[in-house]
Amino acid sequence: MPWIQIRLNATADNAETLGDVLMEECGALSVTFLDAKDTPVFEPLPGETRLWGETDLVALYDAETDLTPVVEYLKNGDLLEEGFAYKIEQIEDKDWEREWMDNFHPMRFGQRLWICPSWREAPEPDAVNVMLDPGLAFGTGTHPTTALCLEWLDGQDLTGKTVIDFGCGSGILALAALKLGAEKVIGIDIDPQALLASKDNAERNGVADRLELFLPKDQPSDIQADVVVANILSGPLRELAPVIKSLVKPQGLLALSGVLESQAQGVAESYADEIALDPVEVREEWCRLSGYKRA
Repeated sequence: MPWIQIRLNATADNAETLGDVLMEECGALSVTFLDAKDTPVFEPLPGETRLWGETDLVALYDAETDLTPVVEYLKNGDLLEEGFAYKIEQIEDKDWEREWMDNFHPMRFGQRLWICPSWREAPEPDAVNVMLDPGLAFGTGTHPTTALCLEWLDGQDLTGKTVIDFGCGSGILALAALKLGAEKVIGIDIDPQALLASKDNAERNGVADRLELFLPKDQPSDIQADVVVANILSGPLRELAPVIKSLVKPQGLLALSGVLESQAQGVAESYADEIALDPVEVREEWCRLSGYKRA
């Protein structure tokens, strides 16, 4: 079936409302938020809707739809500035599911670890293979912050260890830790949907019996782990530093990511009182901080 779409530029202030207008008032079949600067999406803090500073909205319609009334409706509203830019495009009719699937391939992290989509054969059957399908807003290994954490986990001896994945999302880091030999992993996330995704992915990988999942309000008050990894954002990493540090056993290991290189110093200062930090690892302007908790 052929489609037509209208692309509009918005801001963090008006994007969500504009999306609602396109769906509810202008008959869009779907609305997609795209970052105009290719900035990744991360799970928001409680009660927060995280949108980019510059956001493109793409509203999809049946190709027979006349979009002139949609443009006029937007021109007469107060969400967009006068003379706002827009682009109407015909969309080629494709097997979008197949094209999407073809873009994801098994990826290797470190020496032992592979992340593999379920529809592809594992390149090294005897390696440590995590079967994980890409999903909305959750880590799949393609972003540098996730890759940095996966490579760090691959470099650790996790045999018999307890690991906490703080902000577990899809569970990719939790699954990797379990496949790499951890005895138990505790996943914590503010989003109940993330916990469901982690549970489902753990069941697919046959490790659900060693994974415990909690919302922050439900997690045991005294839990600590040999290894803690938190791939979230620099703001929450600083704000929650006392909580995250308390999860690490003395001499335990900690890895933090979701941090831009320009933010690394500020995050490091929030942890340096208890964590002996290694040199910062940087990739594509993103970085990972790691170290061990002093006794």
